[in-house]
Amino acid sequence: MPSLRLALSQLDPTVGAIAHNSEQVLQWTRRAAERGAQLVAFPEMVLTGYPVEDLALRRSFVDASRAALVELAARLAAEGLGELPVVVGYLGRSEHDSPRLGRPAGSPQNCAAVLHRGTVATRFAKHHLPNYGVFDEYRYFVPGDQLPVLRLHGVDVALAVCEDIWQDGGRVTAAREAGAGLLLVINGSPYERNKDDQRLALVQRRAAEAGCTLAYLNMVGAQDELVFDGDSLVVQADGQVLSRAPQFEESLIVLDLELPAATSDHTDGLLLGDGLHLVRTELGGEPAGRPQEPAVAQIAPRIDDEAEIYAALVSGTRAYVRKNGFTSVLIGLSGGIDSALVAAIAVDAVGAGNVHCVSMPSRYSSQHSRDDAAELARRTGLNFRTVSIAPMFDAYTGALELTGLAEENLQSRLRGTLLMAISNQEGHLVLAPGNKSELAVGYSTLYGDSVGAYGPIKDVYKSLVFRLAKWRNEAAAERGETPPIPENTILKPPSAELRPDQVDSDSLPDYDLLDSILDAYIEGDQGRDAIVALGFEAAVVDRVVRLVDTAEYKRRQYPPGPKISAKGFGRDRRLPITNGWRRG
Repeated sequence: MPSLRLALSQLDPTVGAIAHNSEQVLQWTRRAAERGAQLVAFPEMVLTGYPVEDLALRRSFVDASRAALVELAARLAAEGLGELPVVVGYLGRSEHDSPRLGRPAGSPQNCAAVLHRGTVATRFAKHHLPNYGVFDEYRYFVPGDQLPVLRLHGVDVALAVCEDIWQDGGRVTAAREAGAGLLLVINGSPYERNKDDQRLALVQRRAAEAGCTLAYLNMVGAQDELVFDGDSLVVQADGQVLSRAPQFEESLIVLDLELPAATSDHTDGLLLGDGLHLVRTELGGEPAGRPQEPAVAQIAPRIDDEAEIYAALVSGTRAYVRKNGFTSVLIGLSGGIDSALVAAIAVDAVGAGNVHCVSMPSRYSSQHSRDDAAELARRTGLNFRTVSIAPMFDAYTGALELTGLAEENLQSRLRGTLLMAISNQEGHLVLAPGNKSELAVGYSTLYGDSVGAYGPIKDVYKSLVFRLAKWRNEAAAERGETPPIPENTILKPPSAELRPDQVDSDSLPDYDLLDSILDAYIEGDQGRDAIVALGFEAAVVDRVVRLVDTAEYKRRQYPPGPKISAKGFGRDRRLPITNGWRRG
């Protein structure tokens, strides 16, 4: 059998930074060439970053992407890399009208190309366009209708883009019809819990359906709410995993694949399944045998559930801070579990020296909470200061007669004002500490604890917050490090400390119960009656559903945060604020 040395470049592009992304492709191509690669691939829309959202509708941006593709091909050749075929994703446009979608020629497309010998050897567009969950690709793109097949070193390599293998048929079955020896798929597949298991099963199934080895390349990093975990895979048709990249790390996978010799004599234009037309590109190269010094396939170890989620939160926070031009963050550190976990994430994301925390006690703040905040700062080495809100609170209440909830919320809003003032003065990006349970039921204060530019635990239920805090401490202890979060912070009952002896359970059901109902209502999209049928008390379900429905306006004003669940607030879950439906 011929051998093909394949390189998969699992990297982190930045949306809109076309020049930077092009430079990254060049540098990683050089690394692949140094390791003897004969074909190198990069993720979906790597030149523009992904997803580009409404940037796709700007002609100037599409033109810049297309121009960068041509310039990159020429530069690769000029730097001695032209003989190595390079598969890159970019933003392109259609050449023909799309009657089915009512879109004219020139409409944007999610494209990929093969660069070789200084030119764009072939181009094609994503065939299946996702339009569910976080994806709106029918809003932007026109689908492609080709199956590109490269003949390289005596092997036929079919190409596809992300959703092309998540849907039945399409390029998977067309690759089999065309007799491809390898199906190479470039992806921008966002992370969510347990998706690595789902992804592996999918790739194994599609490899069997295509009847050939399947290489699945994914990006890493993050873009606003979306986190990309990498986890690139190479799987044989029989399901055997040949290589698997680490999660949440840039990585170059290089491996030798023994593939069947190309024998198909199908010609250009042949109509395959799902209306796809075969497009062949001859890249040359004699069939290569097994190299004397083989590239050893890498199979990265899997990480457990809490480690995976925590890594996603760190990746999302790091990317948001750095890609938006900040070097430091600011957190209101109360001594409670939420701000403690956010502080630990921030330290791991940008370094303790770049994390600034402020304790803002009021007359109701307990001494143990103040001590816990100071102890976390001592353990992690982050920057810490204390600014009492008592004088400001007294000034407000001296001018206004406030009681009950208004008095409680004033304390939170004073803290929010302080954080934003420090941010303006010192240039830190403010991180909001709200968790998914609180955001779901509206247990937060607008312009108070909801202020900030990013919410690292926005998609983390409170019960999971506790598990992650415990995991982070245990991971530190296993490495011989000081656990960052004080034990008392994890063990004490959660409290906003806005009135004497207040605890969260005064206002909310127990978090394990609350989160179970929220999971059914939010992730499961089950109505009130269906949730009661699961065995939950009707009165509790009614209360929780009512709280969730009436808090939609608050969630719209909360900052973005990394998505880790199947249905996060924002891109995933879109409900009207004004809504008379109250049955869940």
